[in-house]
Amino acid sequence: MADDLADYERRFRRSGLPLFIEDYSASEDIFTRAAPWLALVFLGEMLGATELEWPLLLNVVAALGGLAILIVAFGALNRIRGRRFLELPREVGRPELAAFVLVPALLPLIFGGQWRQFAGIIAGNSLFLLLVYLVVGYGLIATVLWALSRMADELAASLGRLVRTLPLLLIFSLVLFVNAEMWQMFGNMPRAFAFVVMGFLFGLGLVFFAVRAPGLVRQLEADLNAESRPLTRRQRVNVGLTLVVSQILQVSVVSAGVGGFFVAFGLFAVTPEVGESWAGTTGAWSQEITLFGHETLLSETLLRVAGGMAAFTGLYYAISILTDSTYRDEFMAGVTTEMRGVFTARAEYLALRD
Repeated sequence: MADDLADYERRFRRSGLPLFIEDYSASEDIFTRAAPWLALVFLGEMLGATELEWPLLLNVVAALGGLAILIVAFGALNRIRGRRFLELPREVGRPELAAFVLVPALLPLIFGGQWRQFAGIIAGNSLFLLLVYLVVGYGLIATVLWALSRMADELAASLGRLVRTLPLLLIFSLVLFVNAEMWQMFGNMPRAFAFVVMGFLFGLGLVFFAVRAPGLVRQLEADLNAESRPLTRRQRVNVGLTLVVSQILQVSVVSAGVGGFFVAFGLFAVTPEVGESWAGTTGAWSQEITLFGHETLLSETLLRVAGGMAAFTGLYYAISILTDSTYRDEFMAGVTTEMRGVFTARAEYLALRD
């Protein structure tokens, strides 16, 4: 029975749904599994004792001193928790996590009174723990692999939806693409601002996915889990994250395809002289390319404008597949087929535990 339960739990992890495992806890199943990585980062933060302005020899001494402090603090916590001095914890609880965040942050204070680095290390370690919780706790890597495994089928479906959804948008995008104001806007804004604008558009699409995910999870649970124990809130979040990741990959593939189209279209349709007159600049770099005996220009400005068009298209596509019932039902039909086996395994798993 134990072997059968372990097989079911491995299947849940491979499917990106580790929270289907009963009695799943952060201390036993998440941070304990990530303990080797936490230890590696913990020891690497001995560099927090160094300072760029110091001589090399002094930095080496400070790094070794910081390493000694970290090892002593780690061993002392082990002894307090009843373990051997250098034993790797079998269960990572709140004391170990607090030590991971706070002890390395003390090194800049001890070796130079660097309060800014103290706060930065605390924030960085806290974000790292959050990332570990998401990646390990919610099976984010397995979720991405699961979504990639069905990407070929979904790509064909996405192209079909794209053909039906985007004709008018594509025409509108072409008009925007050959508009001088669009080239001026993306060509002259700082590079960081261009990334922020494109990230903002993709972020809006992510917000739409997150808002609509609970309804999709309820629909999926009604179709596949009507006769088994209802999902818990955390399990619904796990399923919702799986759906969101799958949708993000679809939109990313479509956006990348549209961006590539506009790069190719710009190389043929927009001559170097016209592009520079519209934007006033070719960007920080440019590369001349000979196509069919004619000179054309691949420039940073062209890539910026194509990226902007890709971001607009991705946002429109994300909204369309969530608001149009036909496209939403097509997506859910594919997901339902893929997840039916996992929900069936969960029912068998719960029956075996009972």
